[in-house]
Amino acid sequence: MDTNANTDTGTNAHTKVAATGRRSLLGGAIALGVAGAAFGTTAHAAGAQSGSRTHRGRFEGKAVLITGATSGIGRATAKAFAAAGARVGFCGRREGLGRQVEREIREAGGEASYIQADVRIAAQVESFVNQVASRYGSIDVAFNNAGIGSGKLPHEMSVEEWDDVQATNARGVFLAIKYEIPHMLRAAGGVIICTSSSAAEQARPNGAAYSASKRAVQGIVKSAALAYGPKGIRVNALLPGTTDTPFVRPPDIPDADWAKYKQAFGPLNIDGLERMAQAEEIAHAVLGLASDDFPYMTGASVAVDGGATAGRKMIQPSGA
Repeated sequence: MDTNANTDTGTNAHTKVAATGRRSLLGGAIALGVAGAAFGTTAHAAGAQSGSRTHRGRFEGKAVLITGATSGIGRATAKAFAAAGARVGFCGRREGLGRQVEREIREAGGEASYIQADVRIAAQVESFVNQVASRYGSIDVAFNNAGIGSGKLPHEMSVEEWDDVQATNARGVFLAIKYEIPHMLRAAGGVIICTSSSAAEQARPNGAAYSASKRAVQGIVKSAALAYGPKGIRVNALLPGTTDTPFVRPPDIPDADWAKYKQAFGPLNIDGLERMAQAEEIAHAVLGLASDDFPYMTGASVAVDGGATAGRKMIQPSGA
């Protein structure tokens, strides 16, 4: 997914436009009786196990900034960083969800601060970044994750819809980097990870705006990596595959039916692992890239998509 997977701006735009196609596959999945497939049980167990591998204290004392963390991948990553000892400052447009994530992290013994901000608006991004840096003394890691989806054919999409996807997914990443970099330059180092998508490498007929925006993220990352590598700042792109989050799940589908849909979706669309990712699995990838385990990696686009882009399936539109 993604995207974010990915992620957060409060609209669930991609979910709404692609819901009809998902329901078609969902109906087929139920009719085929895939709910009892052994594969589904194995995949769920694998996902559950991966969600328990947080390295306690790995980011002790580090200040982490995250955009789009009120749900999905961003929310899971905020929790994972906090569980690993980081102090987390995060934003999103949906204040109710933001306060809930903040509360959950604090109740679990972590440190987090939610600040409402819209990544399309430069002044709000600047204020958010500066508040996080002021509150926690620095920005050691930034995860620029906020994004929205789109699911219309090019001739059916309005200019305003196109612009909104680009403004959120690409311009939002540019603005975040623009205001994060001065803090990292003063500290003589830092790590920035930006959410692109497997859709940047594997386009779909109704994904022109989304794929274009996520390709743009890769370009921004490569240029930033060259510009700031000599200053000790690493910048990489993460390309999540389809991830089980509100970004891809229609809101009115019951849990049992959604489980059946996922069991059908995996073998039909994901060549390698044949299942959707869990948000916690993508979060672990973010923590890995942000850690000291990859000191020589910068300017890279890292696919965490279960092997989707390694194969040729992906017959069903979905967010990434």
